[in-house]
Amino acid sequence: MTYKELIAQMTLEEKASLMSGKDFWQTKDIKRLGINSMFLADGPHGIRRQQVAADQLGLNAGLPATCYPTASTVANSWNTELGEKVGDYLGEEAVAQRVHVLLGPGINMKRNPLCGRNFEYFSEDPYHAGKMAASYIRGIQSHGISACVKHFAVNNQEERRMSIDTIVDERTLREIYLTAFEIAVKEGRTKTIMSSYNRLNGEYTNENKHLMKDILRDEWHYNGVVVTNWGGSNDRIAGLLAGNELEMPTTAGQTDQDIIDAINSGEIEEKVLDECVDRLLTLIYSTNDVFERPYKKEVDIERHHRVAQKVAEESIVLLKNEDNLLPLKFGKKVAVIGDFASEARYQGAGSSIVNPTILDHTMACFEESGIVSIGYEQGFERYGKKNRELINKACSLAKKADVVFLYIGLDEVTEAEGLDRKSMKIPANQVALLDALYEVNQSIVAILSCGSAVEMPWIHKVKGLLHGYLGGQAGARAILRVLSGDVNPSGKLAETYPFSYEDTPSYHHFPGDEASVEYREAMYIGYRYYDTANIDVLFPFGYGLSYTTFDYSNLQVDREGVTFELTNTGDMAGMEIAQLYVGCQSKEIFRAKKELKGFKKIFINAGETKTVVIPFDDKAFRYFNVETNQWEIEEADYNIMIGASIADIRLKETIFVQGTGAPFPYHKDQLPSYFSGQANDVSQEEFEVLFGKSVPIAKWDRHQPLGYTDTIEQCQYAKGVVGRLTYYTITFAHWFLWKIGKRNTANLIMMSIYHMPFRGIARLTGGIVNMPMLDGILMMVNGHFFKGLRHVFRERRKKIKKANSHSS
Repeated sequence: MTYKELIAQMTLEEKASLMSGKDFWQTKDIKRLGINSMFLADGPHGIRRQQVAADQLGLNAGLPATCYPTASTVANSWNTELGEKVGDYLGEEAVAQRVHVLLGPGINMKRNPLCGRNFEYFSEDPYHAGKMAASYIRGIQSHGISACVKHFAVNNQEERRMSIDTIVDERTLREIYLTAFEIAVKEGRTKTIMSSYNRLNGEYTNENKHLMKDILRDEWHYNGVVVTNWGGSNDRIAGLLAGNELEMPTTAGQTDQDIIDAINSGEIEEKVLDECVDRLLTLIYSTNDVFERPYKKEVDIERHHRVAQKVAEESIVLLKNEDNLLPLKFGKKVAVIGDFASEARYQGAGSSIVNPTILDHTMACFEESGIVSIGYEQGFERYGKKNRELINKACSLAKKADVVFLYIGLDEVTEAEGLDRKSMKIPANQVALLDALYEVNQSIVAILSCGSAVEMPWIHKVKGLLHGYLGGQAGARAILRVLSGDVNPSGKLAETYPFSYEDTPSYHHFPGDEASVEYREAMYIGYRYYDTANIDVLFPFGYGLSYTTFDYSNLQVDREGVTFELTNTGDMAGMEIAQLYVGCQSKEIFRAKKELKGFKKIFINAGETKTVVIPFDDKAFRYFNVETNQWEIEEADYNIMIGASIADIRLKETIFVQGTGAPFPYHKDQLPSYFSGQANDVSQEEFEVLFGKSVPIAKWDRHQPLGYTDTIEQCQYAKGVVGRLTYYTITFAHWFLWKIGKRNTANLIMMSIYHMPFRGIARLTGGIVNMPMLDGILMMVNGHFFKGLRHVFRERRKKIKKANSHSS
């Protein structure tokens, strides 16, 4: 241990005190030993350092900070150097705001397009997400502070995220849902990891020793800190035994006392606590060190804004360009239509909300773009209300224009932390506007703003489609620079766009039925499913257009990797994203037809040829063998493919790879869906063969009294009138607020109350309600109103008396 001597000077109470927060965002300090506190702040795409009235849901604005494009946006750049630059600038701002731990990046897989937090995640591919995350981490931590990779692990839905049990087989867990974290740990060398809220195969991730000890600590040799998601600690002692150093936010010393009692009773050895303290002290001292030295306290706001613009420009994806309508020809008259042109949609909702230093809006940037605008019309109401008058005004303007720029997408309350989307559609009033515009002017360029995949049954009515995703505070100007041709678009999709939601492999098993969610599609998420099962999609993984063209040639493959030539065959300089896919020719172990194993983004002038080298790494040919319980390589011939997307393979070679000689882990006849790749509707029986045991019952047990881990939602079947009344009050309040247009407040009810486990009442109130008081609340909910009420008041008096004795 690094701080063995210092730890020896601490009392048991002092050691235990370090294991939970001082308040909502700070860790505890021990002044007599020179141990300072740390400040943790949200920040996947911008610093959200709150001063007062702290919360994690985005209610209260943080200090002004640069709002960079979200992870889902930057993912489309496929540029790890750019990711490192984003991290670098985030780190600089974090230091300026005295933030020790920046809570990001988020690297959960996009298992399903409806996950409400997909805008905060990179990709449907673990290799891509891991490489981008590692680049962010390197940039952030170059300033001496810590990144915090989240949410570990398999947190792929927002609904019931604090209680859902994720059922996933071991191979899928390792290959799909943990690989990005492995890269973040081994290559990014993240100092902090945040555990997720959910259960994994029956155990809360924060208490799951297989996840936290066997894999994270022993296999990956991670020696950093694990912090709970806010309010995500269930059993503090189980979490400590699994190696969780820090519980956030504060519980006013309640769980510290749990640790003390467990050590005094012999339930856990004090050395377990000492090891956790040592890892936490390493983080505290390493991140405080930067503030001991002279550091730049002022941020160049304009320079950071320009960087945000550059990042947005490189992340924009051109999806359609019929008749080469873009870049817009000089002198063309443009009608600008759509509410998002007036008020840009530039970030998601929830804990990642950034208070931007500057905010560009489309109409304010037109003059410098060189594009001639003949006017603007709102066209539609932002939150879906139908308005024929707005459509009529928009059509009148469109008749006068050569080209229509139509700004559409998803609003702020549709994509939000704590909630999943209800469909993949954009609002009907926007589609109605497009239909009407198409009748009067068919030269329409749609500019899409949203953080995740949407259906586009209307795409035949637009000649151009530019997807800006959520481009941060400078995204509006970046989009205009691409439309005008000042910037050649170079982004490519980091997720597949299916024709319809019903095509998605997890369609039948999302977001889970009450108690659990079964990942029956196994490894076949995203392109792994569509490509292997030969399902047509609207836009494939890795797809994106340019204003120039590229030719691939002269592929050479050896044991070290691939080399090929890339030529810009157009008349405009541009950047191309070359993608390396690997496919095994053997059929003894089921796999996706192609898997991404490398990529590189290259700038090439018109007419220029460059040689590109993409090396193989330790992940190029491996698979996880459930029989040997380790990574193996199957001896076989492998297809080595270089493509402009998963569906546009330009070069192909074959290489023989020597294997590790492991036994084959599967019987083909028992797993027909997985060997065929048709894994969108797997039976329970077949999934249980893959899983290795019976799956748990997915329904809540309505006969048992409600307990700590049950949710407020489950009060609908509570035995007590108080419980049922609470449920109906909450659901009515949500309905009413939504009806009168208070959608943000309505969403907040669902995020912070409806899906919260009862333990969250104690874990998220900073000690105002403790666990003994919660026992009384549960008595009331379960039909013992007066007994429970007396218990609450009795425990409250005890709490006040204890607090008074400490203060005196």
